[in-house]
Amino acid sequence: MPQAVSLAPQVDPLARLLSSRAHAVKPSASNAAAQRARELVASGRKIVNLTVGEPDFETPDNIKEAGIAAIRAGKTRYTTVDGTVELKEAIKSKFLRENNLAFATEEISVACGAKHIIFNAFLATIDASDEVVIPAPHWVSYPEMVRFAGGNPVIVSCPQAQRFKLRPEQLEAAITPRTKWLVLNAPGNPAGNMYSAAELTALGEVLRRHPHVWILSDDIYEHITYGVTTFSTMALAVPDLRERTLTINGVSKAYCMTGWRIGFAAGPKGLIKEMAKIQSQSTSSPSAISQAAATEALNGPQHHVGEHAREFAHRMKLVSAEFAKIPELDCAVPEGAFYLFPSCAKVIGKKSSAGTVIRTDFDMVDHLLNFGVATVSGTPFGMAPHFRISIAASEPALLEGCRQIAAACADLG
Repeated sequence: MPQAVSLAPQVDPLARLLSSRAHAVKPSASNAAAQRARELVASGRKIVNLTVGEPDFETPDNIKEAGIAAIRAGKTRYTTVDGTVELKEAIKSKFLRENNLAFATEEISVACGAKHIIFNAFLATIDASDEVVIPAPHWVSYPEMVRFAGGNPVIVSCPQAQRFKLRPEQLEAAITPRTKWLVLNAPGNPAGNMYSAAELTALGEVLRRHPHVWILSDDIYEHITYGVTTFSTMALAVPDLRERTLTINGVSKAYCMTGWRIGFAAGPKGLIKEMAKIQSQSTSSPSAISQAAATEALNGPQHHVGEHAREFAHRMKLVSAEFAKIPELDCAVPEGAFYLFPSCAKVIGKKSSAGTVIRTDFDMVDHLLNFGVATVSGTPFGMAPHFRISIAASEPALLEGCRQIAAACADLG
């Protein structure tokens, strides 16, 4: 007897399991590009990896020793959910010493990286259909975190012609009754843009007219600047907006501690309390060992911060000069951070010697990879056709990468 054949549509069990939230969020493009480069290297390809957004310097020895000492002293247990008293005191001292901002202990939050801080802030404040204004180009994770929290990212294009900076009239046009946050990241990833105190004041004039809009100021690249614009932050530049500003920083970039996973923020204690509540039900406290090391980073010798910044400035000058020799690319010299964000608009429509037409910045990144250089497409940063390179690599690697990028551009006709 023939077996009955089911005509019911086959349903993937995983598709039914996954939430709409999981479907809405995309994986990190920069992490994916870095992983792809690592896989190619593991397969035997010679690749200059210019994707990685972390300093290539070692964590300073005094910070390492503080972590080791914490282990030996038995400081390996849970801490207060949003940070030890010692680390919060060190953070308060940092804000006062470097930014002339005085905060109370209850206004400080510590989490597992600056990204975690931002997640906590968005989850604590964003409801369905709330809007977050994000100037582009932007870090790839901002829109995805907004979507994860149920909100809608409102992307405002700030092209190279305006130095990748948000203008007051653009901010005014983007704000609606549903706007919850404005995100500012300066020095910015991926374009290295910075805002002067005067430019922040001009944005502040707009924000005063819209008291329902809060400001998330991501200052993680604060110490990596190149002398074009003096670093400022919204809570300092526009003091009357401090009570609706969350100022975010961390030890990852300035102290070469990306893997230690410590970020922090300062803001109104009501918001900080809600962020701690969110954290208590997700990760609990950050690593006790990492917190001890971060305390030493903020309280200990600071000379290496300047030394690393000077090395990045040297590399930026070197690489910018090399890019200026490549007529097919248009690259603004960044004011801070450790990335360049060149436009490849001039090569769109051109064909490689292998017959591939460059139609998008993704095509350009693939073309560069064929020449042995790994970069990140600009589209996930909200701006095409650009691509991002990191100068957090050795000088020989950077020079080799520049030579291969030049060769890849010359190959297009």
